[in-house]
Amino acid sequence: MTALGQHTGHSVQIFETSASGNKLKQLSPSAPVTGMVRVRLKPAETFQTITGFGGSFTESSAYLLDQLSKNNRKKILEAYFSAEGAQYSLTRTHINSCDFSLGQYAYDTVAGDTKLEHFSIAHDKIHLIPMIREAQQLSKDGFKIIASPWTAPPWMKDNKDWRGGKLLPQYRQSWALYFSKYIQAYRQEGIPIWGLTVENEPLGNDNNWESMHFTPETMRDFVRDHLGPQLRRDGLQEVVILGYDQNRGEELERWARILFSDAAAAAYFGGTAVHWYASTYDYFPASLQYTHRQSPGKHIINTEACVDAEVPKWEDDNWYWSKEATDWGWDWAPPDQKYLHPKYAPVFRYANDIIGCLNNYVDGWIDWNMVLDKQGGPNWFRNWCTAPVIVDPEKDAVYFTPLYYTMAHFSKFIRPGAKRIGFENTDTALQLTAASNPDGSLAVVLFNPGETDKTVALSWEEQETCTRIPAKAIQTILFTNAKNQHHD
Repeated sequence: MTALGQHTGHSVQIFETSASGNKLKQLSPSAPVTGMVRVRLKPAETFQTITGFGGSFTESSAYLLDQLSKNNRKKILEAYFSAEGAQYSLTRTHINSCDFSLGQYAYDTVAGDTKLEHFSIAHDKIHLIPMIREAQQLSKDGFKIIASPWTAPPWMKDNKDWRGGKLLPQYRQSWALYFSKYIQAYRQEGIPIWGLTVENEPLGNDNNWESMHFTPETMRDFVRDHLGPQLRRDGLQEVVILGYDQNRGEELERWARILFSDAAAAAYFGGTAVHWYASTYDYFPASLQYTHRQSPGKHIINTEACVDAEVPKWEDDNWYWSKEATDWGWDWAPPDQKYLHPKYAPVFRYANDIIGCLNNYVDGWIDWNMVLDKQGGPNWFRNWCTAPVIVDPEKDAVYFTPLYYTMAHFSKFIRPGAKRIGFENTDTALQLTAASNPDGSLAVVLFNPGETDKTVALSWEEQETCTRIPAKAIQTILFTNAKNQHHD
């Protein structure tokens, strides 16, 4: 075989983030050694088309950016969206308030206003919309936005509360109209909404933050009879409707079966949204495969993930590589589910989940808040979480955690329109995924969670390159046509 980059018309670039301190550092290929791990790439074997990777625009993140100097605000948004940064391509935001808002709000609080004559997104123009617009200006290729409601306005619900309860039947059409008005209002601000989820976490909660309960049957019927037809009438039928929007596992399978078994409803659904909070280590490949079989050709997008129930560790990179983090289930999971919630290393959880998702038909992966403060907020419910970028507004200080670089290994190098490709791997302890980009480049992401270094021989057609990946490290290897070099 010929070594890549030597007379083949292709070049190789290797980028590494590691527990030893590298942060997307560019490295050179390694020399072959005996006993190498062998990975054979199979570009002719293709799977799902990639929609993108990114994070979420929340009022909390937008508010924090407004507290920073202009230089640091721009530094953060450039790190996420510019060609020199992570190049986020798929994002999420909230319709009405969520727990990562400064307080509870809706776009129409006038009880009984079924025609939504008092509908206004003025609240979002204070912090949220300016953040999105600046990101748009910095993004060379643009990005897609998925919008999700945590709840309808309380006056539309049976319990008249922000939390829990169900949508009253007499307001189903008004709630469908609410989505349409939201999309149109955001378009007027120059912000196209690519997709919707019908409800964030429809299994709900009754006493925490904003929520609203759906069953798979009521969501199916709402989309079939109200939301889908409303968007079609208003010329918004290209907006992708994603169902479910909660954790993977048995519930996901039940929802996928019910949502997609009704042909009339399935015609309106563009796919399924999932979250990762059911486990700190299991990405539930069986339920993802099942959902893909129920809805072949439709999206499966992870719309939310974060290090939850933790106050962020400030300027302590080692913590993010150490098995010290806990999640909500560490304290609160039922006894029969406790085993799903052991302590974990945050970087490991991210890398393991994204790779596992991609290898099981997920085509987009969205992190939660892009920016939080040292407390893990602001969050009106005090539901503290961690974000890839942490800020201290009082000191105008910014900390890019290892999670930021972990996300960038995927978002920067696996671009929208890429096709996941097949591979053969002789070492099951080495995690990897691979994709063929629209520009002809191949991106391979390797994750070595073990305690020993590995040398990996990557072969593609009649070419081969070697890379040495240390213990506790992530690498992205980009094979590029020499005439189409990847620029950072």
